[in-house]
Amino acid sequence: MRPVVVFDLDGTLLDTGPDLLRALNRTLDGEGLAGLGRADVAGLFGHGARALIGEGFRRSGRVPDDARLPELVDRFIAFYGAEIAVETRPYPGLVEALARLSRRGIGLAVCTNKREALSHAVLKGTGLAPLFAAVVGGDSLPEQKPHPRPLLEAIARAGGTPDAAVMVGDSETDVATARAAALPVVAVTFGYGGRPATEFGADAVISHYDELDGAIDALLPG
Repeated sequence: MRPVVVFDLDGTLLDTGPDLLRALNRTLDGEGLAGLGRADVAGLFGHGARALIGEGFRRSGRVPDDARLPELVDRFIAFYGAEIAVETRPYPGLVEALARLSRRGIGLAVCTNKREALSHAVLKGTGLAPLFAAVVGGDSLPEQKPHPRPLLEAIARAGGTPDAAVMVGDSETDVATARAAALPVVAVTFGYGGRPATEFGADAVISHYDELDGAIDALLPG
C-alpha cells in the first residue's frame, strides 16, 4: 500500500470559477435575469448549480420555482459541460507539486461533490487527468461529502489505506469530511471556502502549492 493524497477539485486543484460563472450567466439570461460578477458568487462556486442559480434569482428579486429547478440545473450543466475548461486553470505551483508527489510514489486522487463525468472532463481539459489514480464525484456513490465514504473510496481506488492518507481542500466541508474519516487535512487559502481557511480547523494551512510537500510530510506517518 502506498501513501495517498486526496484533493478536492473546485477551488483546490483548479480555479473553475470563470467557466462556472459563464454557464450561470447564460442560464440566467435565458430567464431574463441580469448576469452576475465573480464577486457576487465567489463563495458559492463549490456549492453546486442549485446554489448558484438560487443566488442569481435572489439578486434579481425573484424566487426560483422549485418545480423548474431540475430543468434549470440541467441547462446550467449543459452550458458548463460544453465549455468546461476554457478559462479554468490549475492554481500556481500545482502541477509541479503533483509531479513531486508522484515521483515519490505517493498516489493522487480526487474527491469532489462535482458530478463524476464533469470532474473527468475538466481534469482532461486542463491536462491533469493522467496524474490521478482515482476520481470520486458527487454522484459516484449514494453519499456525498461531508460523509466520509467518498473520501475513503477515493483512497481505496488509488491503492492506499486511511492510515497513510491526507486530504487537501478549500472548505469547511472538506475539513469535516477528513475528520469524519479520521484523516489529517490541509486547507488552502486561495479557494472558495467563503471564510479564512485558518478558521476551518485543518491540521495545516497553505497559501501556495510550494508549501504542500512540507505540510504532507508533517502529516503522513513515518
